[in-house]
Amino acid sequence: MFFASENRETVRSENPGIAFGQIGRILGERWRALSVEEKEPYEVKAANDKKRYESEKAQYAASKADAYEE
Repeated sequence: MFFASENRETVRSENPGIAFGQIGRILGERWRALSVEEKEPYEVKAANDKKRYESEKAQYAASKADAYEE
């Protein structure tokens, strides 16, 4: 997701008039072409975002449980 977000506009500017599905295909090809080291920063961002999401989800669930008990 982070890789695609950072590179989507580049793909669009390099390929004017490109269809939405083709953008995803090109982004996928570029992702697969990256080395493990090149993928690492994006994977770290994704892991951190997953932790953030899980934390927010737990807080939301707790607030709903508290509201239900009242």
